[in-house]
Amino acid sequence: MGSSGLIAGCSFGGRFYSLEDTWHPDLGEPFGVMHCVKCYCETQRGRKGKVLGKVSCKNVKRDCPEPSCDAPVLLPGQCCKTCPKGDADRKQVEAMFDGFEYFQEKEKEDDLHKTYNDRSYLSSEDISPGESRTDFVAVLTGVTDSWLPSSSGVARARFSLTRTMWKNLPQSHVRQLQAEQLRVTMTTATGRREVIEGKIIKHRALFAETFSSTLTSEEEHSGMGGIAMLTLSDTENNLHFVLILQGLIQHRERDSPLVPIQVRLQYRQHVLREIHANVTDTDFAEVLTDLNSRELFWLSRGQLVITVETEVQDPRHISGFITGRKSCDTIQSVMSSGDALTPGTTGGVGSAFFHLHDNGTLDYQVQLVGVSSEVMGLTIELKPRRRSKRSVLYDLTPEFDRPSGRAAGSWSRLEARHIHMLLQNELFINVATAHSQEGELRGQIRGLLYSGLEAPRHEIPVPLAGQFVAPPVLTSAGGHAWVSVDERCHLHYEIVVAGLSKADDLTVNAHLHGLAEIGELDERSTNHKRLLTGFYGSQAQGVLKDISVELLRHLDRGTAFIQVSTKVNTRGEIRGRVHVPNNCEFRTKGEVELAEFDDLFVRDPEELKKDPHTCFFETQHHAHGSLWTPNYNHCFTCSCQKRTVICDPVICPVLTCSRTIQPDDKCCPMCGECVKTPKEMKTPERLDEHPEGCYFEGDQKMHAPGSTWHPFVPPFGYIKCALCTCKGATGEVHCEKVTCPALTCSRPVRRSPSDCCKECPEEDNPPLEHADMMQADGTSHCKFGKNFYQNSDNWHPRVPLMGEMKCITCWCDHGVTKCQRKQCPVLTCSNITRREGMCCPECQEEEEEPMKVPEKKNSWRH
Repeated sequence: MGSSGLIAGCSFGGRFYSLEDTWHPDLGEPFGVMHCVKCYCETQRGRKGKVLGKVSCKNVKRDCPEPSCDAPVLLPGQCCKTCPKGDADRKQVEAMFDGFEYFQEKEKEDDLHKTYNDRSYLSSEDISPGESRTDFVAVLTGVTDSWLPSSSGVARARFSLTRTMWKNLPQSHVRQLQAEQLRVTMTTATGRREVIEGKIIKHRALFAETFSSTLTSEEEHSGMGGIAMLTLSDTENNLHFVLILQGLIQHRERDSPLVPIQVRLQYRQHVLREIHANVTDTDFAEVLTDLNSRELFWLSRGQLVITVETEVQDPRHISGFITGRKSCDTIQSVMSSGDALTPGTTGGVGSAFFHLHDNGTLDYQVQLVGVSSEVMGLTIELKPRRRSKRSVLYDLTPEFDRPSGRAAGSWSRLEARHIHMLLQNELFINVATAHSQEGELRGQIRGLLYSGLEAPRHEIPVPLAGQFVAPPVLTSAGGHAWVSVDERCHLHYEIVVAGLSKADDLTVNAHLHGLAEIGELDERSTNHKRLLTGFYGSQAQGVLKDISVELLRHLDRGTAFIQVSTKVNTRGEIRGRVHVPNNCEFRTKGEVELAEFDDLFVRDPEELKKDPHTCFFETQHHAHGSLWTPNYNHCFTCSCQKRTVICDPVICPVLTCSRTIQPDDKCCPMCGECVKTPKEMKTPERLDEHPEGCYFEGDQKMHAPGSTWHPFVPPFGYIKCALCTCKGATGEVHCEKVTCPALTCSRPVRRSPSDCCKECPEEDNPPLEHADMMQADGTSHCKFGKNFYQNSDNWHPRVPLMGEMKCITCWCDHGVTKCQRKQCPVLTCSNITRREGMCCPECQEEEEEPMKVPEKKNSWRH
């Protein structure tokens, strides 16, 4: 930065500014304008009295005024939050994810011909809402404000909050993430105890980052560190970067308005680029324009170093090598005929995963199954500009072994631009065959977000193809899966699919794209087939705990399968054979699960006795979280919740049909038209290829077609506020809120905290609440859901299917939980409205067009 030509001024990001100019730096795509940074071209005089310009940038976020309202909003293009104006803004604030930016890959415009297909390319239509996410980052450095010696260690942590998983977080934690109030700490387990920590922040540069560097200090006990997030421009060789620094600027220097720093880009000991700037905060952003071919080569090989140094009396510096973005994610691709440039339905699939080294080498493993003819080409490509011209970057064909259908090797000459495109999900892998010379299978190479599951992503996944279904299915879809069994005999799985037809979703957006199952290959026996999960997007993952010994035996022998069924192909759209060696069958593990659908989770009785969370009931020990039917009454369901046994009576729904039947083996009556004779009705505990009934995960039971029931959700028990129905034709479970009847009394009461609807009180003889009878003791505390409350505590209850009921307040009254809805005033206006998230209706003064907020789903689909 400095003067430009004979005119005094400042140069910043390829632009020239006059003396005394102020501006918000525009770093170009993909970073955009940094609205919370204000730069100033200040006048300085050189040694010979020459007038020079020097850029000083300041973070103005700390100067934002405190909003006077309770729920301020951040408007586009602004740095400071302001109070909302109007009903539409208030609705946006009241949405759970106000302020979160869900970065979906942007759709790019080009001259792609519309007569052929590359629909997987960064298309917002192909990314389901459930896959949207917000990324956070934390820079962890040594603690300097402690009497203990600080650490020189530096770590970087990334956190991703996805819409499909946010319900696992308490609402308070989501708010704290949004407000950047959470910190993460790492402590060494052995040797000299070292602690590093940092604040979790949301940063807009994360979604565009393709290169990274961790900056460390050579000083011992320095407590200094930082990270650099870098990316190339889409069309020019400009390197954008953002620095996040910790400990480099000392406390005494922070009192000064500006601290001079120097940023150097080096190759070995040679300084290639040098930037001088005055900073006031720990963040700094700049653009290095027009990298030459040597600089780009060194960037691709991980040989460039970025150094940040303070220009003060006692200078300090940190530095690090720049490499391709460091991440725990998996770079992978599913190749399907539905995503080919000319879409088809072959039932074949290709599966690939990659590993990018710091020196720019890309290792790959590819497997192909079910292709229609001989493979003629296996290539990594760009998105083609015209149908007749595919842009091939690298040819894997020489490494392809036709008998095994596999290719393995390394691509050692990736350019910096190729690494950037790889980590931006802009590359594809194409399979050309004798029958389809332009490509029979095609897939986008994209990062798979690290899930934390024990799925072996370092191993080649199980391919899922229509050709493996019995009988084979000529489908456009394909997929792959990682499967493992841990020492507790729990099954970890992760499934990725591509090419599923979404024609049926154009009008209905609520039904499942796929239903994942695991079972044994023997088509004559379906006793051991299990539902894994239903999913809407392109991924499904989870842990299956209650696996039968028979199914574990099939996994060990390689006679098990995973398949994905759809509405069109209920017997299976794609399938793959799974071989997971394990010793669970021989009871050599700590835990063995002998359960079929609703049987018990069995462990060694002696081991259960040692578990502090075990429950003892009816002369037996039960593991924490287990469910069972007690001996004293088969119309109860018991669960163990950390040494506490909770038994709930089966709650029968109110039937509206004219004829009811009470089956001998059922606790609740059923509508006569829903009941089939034993010849017509398949065994409830069996899930076969033609399921007549529904399997519900909550109670882990099969339900007859047309039957209704209140769902059982531990530890809450039976949820009276929801009613589930088995759709016999599709095998789907549909759960929705119960509609409460209108009451004529003036003071209705809720007889039990778990009751959904209020009733008119019986004046003389109030019934004894079951919740009171089930209290573990008669003392002053109350138990509601998973939590215990002391006398006089109050809270907003959380109810499954409905979330936190902010309009209802519960309190503990000497061991009895009491709940009451907020009383609303009587309105006399004619135009009454109820805003989302508000408990009471209000008078509306004028019509405003409401903003779109995330639609709340009131039903579950399994």
